[in-house]
Amino acid sequence: MKRHGFHGLRASHGVERKHRSPGSIGACATPGRVFKGVRMAGRMGSVRYTVQNLTVQAIDPENNLLLVRGAIPGPAGALVLVRTAAKAKPKGGAAK
Repeated sequence: MKRHGFHGLRASHGVERKHRSPGSIGACATPGRVFKGVRMAGRMGSVRYTVQNLTVQAIDPENNLLLVRGAIPGPAGALVLVRTAAKAKPKGGAAK
């Protein structure tokens, strides 16, 4: 729904468990198929992810490695931009 801006089906009048569905995706016997380009469910993505306040543990220039404490999103071998933190870490840790 968010990906394509669908409004979904109504909340009443005979609709059962299909409120977030796109509705019909094509006709019946003719043409007997779904046309190309019909907007369907899928992955939203291709956006930049920012992870804040990870610490650089070590730098290994011989092997061209940067050791970072924490998880970095993305596939293996992807390009990573490292810069100084925009926000300071909370002192004493945040209460959960």
